[in-house]
Amino acid sequence: MLEYVEIETGTPAELSVIWLHGLGADGHDFEPIVPVLDLGPRKVRFLFPHAPVRPVTINAGMQMRAWYDVRGLALSEKQDAEGIHDSAEKVTALIRNENERGITTDRIVLAGFSQGGAIALHSGLRYPERLAGILALSTYLPLADSLEAEAAPANRETSIFQGHGTMDPMVRIEMGQQTHELLTQRGYQASWNTYPMLHAMHPDEITAIGAWLRELYDSPVP
Repeated sequence: MLEYVEIETGTPAELSVIWLHGLGADGHDFEPIVPVLDLGPRKVRFLFPHAPVRPVTINAGMQMRAWYDVRGLALSEKQDAEGIHDSAEKVTALIRNENERGITTDRIVLAGFSQGGAIALHSGLRYPERLAGILALSTYLPLADSLEAEAAPANRETSIFQGHGTMDPMVRIEMGQQTHELLTQRGYQASWNTYPMLHAMHPDEITAIGAWLRELYDSPVP
């Protein structure tokens, strides 16, 4: 199983958030966000896993932490299906581990930024058990053509928070919009939130994510 950074806002945890970092970063990247989410007394366990180290084609084959290979600037073409599926299996292992620690799947949020958000979306929409929510930041849905055949009915009504920068040069906003349109056309409960930023996080976005997480935490289990 992947190694990860773990932070708990209280024990015993009653909600788990598995948060996947972006290309070239590691599990420490979003560690500082926990205290500014304003979760109050809520008992939440955050897991920030480290992606495997692998060569990345678009970066001249350099070895770095990546959830899958990126083979060109057109992210939706020449996709690394093998790497995407491998990372999805690793996410499944993290979910199962949280189940063994006493957190049911409907109290687990899959979250991610950029590449990590792509894996969170890919994995969450296909996961056979209902999740509490999916947080997809500055990202898109990989292998979208296979979603209709592989989607799990259990997560058809799961809350999805999409956030994107209006000036993002890495994952252009059009890719996020296309993903949002695909999700809503298929009946998913996805919200679309934009912020005046590049490929990054905005203070207003962090505030909105905190409110979203508080609502998920306080909602009764479906």
